[in-house]
Amino acid sequence: MKKLFKKKDAAAVVQARAYHYDVVVSPVITEKSTAQSEQNKVVFNVHLDATKEDIKSSIEALFNVKVAKVNTLRRLGKIKRFRNTVGKLSDTKKAIITLAEGQSIDLSAGVK
Repeated sequence: MKKLFKKKDAAAVVQARAYHYDVVVSPVITEKSTAQSEQNKVVFNVHLDATKEDIKSSIEALFNVKVAKVNTLRRLGKIKRFRNTVGKLSDTKKAIITLAEGQSIDLSAGVK
């Protein structure tokens, strides 16, 4: 992934914001991830090439929260049959974000 610009001009800010949206693909809303929210954890699908530092900076910039820890896992795509052909589902990467005490992310409200 590319690094953020250090300049403060308008084009760099727009490009940096687009970069954050490229890192975080979508939130994961399942029973298990909802149960983890009681432990101050939020789960997101992220880009396959994103590092923990990229994910941390993107979450902090998009949601204005302080991230304490980032855990990642990579799931390989399953091989499935589609009618008479064999296909493969895409690989995905998931990030479990632990927020600092007193911080929270409301996924139903949307991103600013």
